[in-house]
Amino acid sequence: MSASIGYFVTGTDTEIGKTLVSCTLVHALAQAGIRVAAMKPVAAGAELRDGAWHNEDVDLLAAEVNVPLPVDLTTPYLLRDAAAPHIAAEQEGVRIEIAHILDCYKRVAAAADAVIVEGVGGFRVPLSASEDTADLAQQLGLPVVLVVGMRLGCL
Repeated sequence: MSASIGYFVTGTDTEIGKTLVSCTLVHALAQAGIRVAAMKPVAAGAELRDGAWHNEDVDLLAAEVNVPLPVDLTTPYLLRDAAAPHIAAEQEGVRIEIAHILDCYKRVAAAADAVIVEGVGGFRVPLSASEDTADLAQQLGLPVVLVVGMRLGCL
């Protein structure tokens, strides 16, 4: 069985409200009695707490789901530096691979009826020299929710 509901939440840039929208979607689905999981496949910026690395967005999403899953499945790339993901990954000696994210997504989707996937940074943030978050959204095959700031030119 795999998730029948899913969305990829992205934004025009960082700190635009992706996590608020993602958490709201997760919360609404859970309140409707739907078994919902959430992913933030790439998270840049983590702090060590109680012997484990934590990212605020990842923790907020995890607090809303009713299908809790291991963080290494929901966030396969938890990067310590709060920098562009491809730069943070390079500094840590990690290569972000969309194929690995897709494998994790399939496993998460098999455990839930709905999966909300939150992107990182803006919609075209590089994940490697050849792929970005738009490529990830396309390969996941999920409808995209674009979070846009309310300012001149954003229609």
